[in-house]
Amino acid sequence: MTTHTPRPTTGQAAPAAPPENPRLPMAALLALATAVFVTSLTETLPAGLLPGMSADLGVGESAAGQTVTVYAIGTALTAIPLTAATAGWPRKRLLLVAMAGFALANTVTAVSTDYLLTMVARFVAGVAAGLAWALLAGYARRLAPAHLQGKAIAIAMAGIPVALSLGVPAGTFLGQALGWQAAFWSMTALTVVLLGWIAAAVPDHPGRRQDSRAPVRSALRVPGVAPVLFVTLVFVLAHTVLYAYIATFLDRLGMGGSTDLVLLAFGAASLVSIWVVGVLIHRRLRALTVAGALLVAVGAAVLALFADGTAPVYVAVTLWGLGWGGVPTLLQTAAGDAGGESADAAQAMLVTLWNVAMAGGGVAGGVLLDVLGAGSLPWSVLVLLVPVLLVVVGARAHGFPAARRTQAG
Repeated sequence: MTTHTPRPTTGQAAPAAPPENPRLPMAALLALATAVFVTSLTETLPAGLLPGMSADLGVGESAAGQTVTVYAIGTALTAIPLTAATAGWPRKRLLLVAMAGFALANTVTAVSTDYLLTMVARFVAGVAAGLAWALLAGYARRLAPAHLQGKAIAIAMAGIPVALSLGVPAGTFLGQALGWQAAFWSMTALTVVLLGWIAAAVPDHPGRRQDSRAPVRSALRVPGVAPVLFVTLVFVLAHTVLYAYIATFLDRLGMGGSTDLVLLAFGAASLVSIWVVGVLIHRRLRALTVAGALLVAVGAAVLALFADGTAPVYVAVTLWGLGWGGVPTLLQTAAGDAGGESADAAQAMLVTLWNVAMAGGGVAGGVLLDVLGAGSLPWSVLVLLVPVLLVVVGARAHGFPAARRTQAG
């Protein structure tokens, strides 16, 4: 979900009876979408604030940039064990604890003048993200009747592109106008409001009983789980390699001053993608996943071959956003469908691999940038998407079946 996007979630608990209300509980789902927004923006916010943070913390910008890395590490290290340890908790209580963790971490980040303390706070934020990402998609799923579960997840996941396309530029502007601390204080204020919103509007659901928790190894043996996890790892890696260095890539084209507008176009296309996925995912999960990978590949090809003018760049990022925006919803839904009784463990592994891929994408992109130059980044996306498409197409029996199996709970 760093830089990025997101990232994902679940926490799908024991099967429960479908809600009696045939409509979507929009107040609750929008609260979850705001929680996704907080989770995504907290991760990526330092990217636009590095000069001020590095100056006040007394470190170089590369060291300040590690505040994003340590966040991803916190999520990757703790998502699986914390998901298992809290599987029996009521879902609402767990969500409130995760959001309170963000409020605490962002407050400490805002007041800290010590680099080590800031890194500890960012790690704590990553731990809170591990709880949140392993909970939110499954929570949204359980709030909806069976035929609207995909749409419910899509609404909740809309917080990711909103954070990336609007939240990061807004946070950067606020940081430039009032200081980087103001951006983190604003996140604390939003999270406090969200805590009250969740308490008032989000129904509770029970956790999974202790004796029904599925260990990770058992989940991996469930047909379909491994293909979904492989696609998650490689697809997110492909996306992050380019996204993490999009500003550098645009600088190479002489468009560095338009980075905010390019990201806005990407985010707007991502929102369209989420809407389309929400409408069609109940019947077309496999086709949508293939289409998403192809759109991202075409966008990367345009950047690789025709990025010598402004128009092709905007066409490319629009295709990229149309392909990528619905990917978190598609992969989390696929993991939940494939996992069955092991859905909690499958979702926790998805969260972990998502963050591993984000961290790996940042490292791999940096190496490519230093060794081969910015022009190599879109080509790397094309190379990585080949196995993604092969696995999705091949997993027609389990993982990405042509006929999706709907779960009620």
